[in-house]
Amino acid sequence: MSPLVCVARIGAAHGVRGAVKLWTFTEDPFAVQDYGPLVTRDGTRQFEVAHAREAKGHLVATLKGVTTRDEAERLNGLELYVARDKLPTAGEGEYYHADLIGLAAVTTAGEALGRVIAIHNFGAGDIIEIAPARGATMLLPFSNAVVPTVDLEGGRVVIDLPQEIEAEDHSPRPREGGDP
Repeated sequence: MSPLVCVARIGAAHGVRGAVKLWTFTEDPFAVQDYGPLVTRDGTRQFEVAHAREAKGHLVATLKGVTTRDEAERLNGLELYVARDKLPTAGEGEYYHADLIGLAAVTTAGEALGRVIAIHNFGAGDIIEIAPARGATMLLPFSNAVVPTVDLEGGRVVIDLPQEIEAEDHSPRPREGGDP
């Protein structure tokens, strides 16, 4: 079975006839209508977008089978997924976040850093989160300068650590009082 990719999140009800605010995570917001039924993470529920129109920063959508405001309100916050194999092939230099999660992260010298556990975007660009074998996770800009190589077939990303991070000692620190 193909892994699931989150393509939308249902927001608050809109109006009295069951419409919802829909935040999409696709390049073209209306593409969520092209994938067929969208499912919940656990696969127990599915929804099909019957109609959608653009609003400020989101879509206002009508979902098949959702006809009242009460039904729409119960869906608030629900994430909708599609099987990865239903998505179009990513272009050159483009990646689905789902394809990056779990890749090994290595330095430009080939030293292991950890694994990619998430890609975030807080409004100023993508951030790659790497979890080392021990210690705190690293949040780095997901830019060509910091991540010069993404090798999906090889299962790794190459990280060119910024100087201030490279200079840090990532070895475990002894606890106060002596013993580590």
